[in-house]
Amino acid sequence: MSGYIRKNHLISALIMGFLTFVIALLMSIGSEGLVKTANHIAVAITLLLIIMLLGIVFDTIGTAVTAAELPPFNARAAKKVFGARQAVKLIHNAGLVANFCNDVVGDIAGTLSGAIGAGIAISLLRSYPLIDAVWTGAVMTSLIAATTVAGKALGKHLAVNHANKIVFRVAVVMGWWENVTGIEFFKK
Repeated sequence: MSGYIRKNHLISALIMGFLTFVIALLMSIGSEGLVKTANHIAVAITLLLIIMLLGIVFDTIGTAVTAAELPPFNARAAKKVFGARQAVKLIHNAGLVANFCNDVVGDIAGTLSGAIGAGIAISLLRSYPLIDAVWTGAVMTSLIAATTVAGKALGKHLAVNHANKIVFRVAVVMGWWENVTGIEFFKK
């Protein structure tokens, strides 16, 4: 192995790849099943918007974690402020968190958005056979891309300028989750 890639980094990458496969498979089957059973363009568009929003929110979180400052959270953790310990963990694991949020969730959301967009275009072509297939697909793809890029640009702006607030809100949710389920994130 070269000095740049350690064995544990390679294992982490393989685990992340497998996790992405499983999450993408489950989300794809679930969203495809929902769109087929509903068989209504409005439901498909709503699902598309939710998936795109999820991708934007997770991208914002991933960026915020890399931009957040640790000292304020260390001070809060020393005072036993709820969520501060989780915020420290998030920042200490910023690379992993950013990879999961920006790459895993972001890529899955992008792929599913494209698939649902294609399904919407096909549904439109079936309902309105006189519209042009090429233009319908191109417009759908362009709308999804433009909305996602604009949303992520806004999210990145918010993440950089309000990183600590975003990280703390995510950390509070993590703290709540850990209390309810007993499942702790980022055990040593």
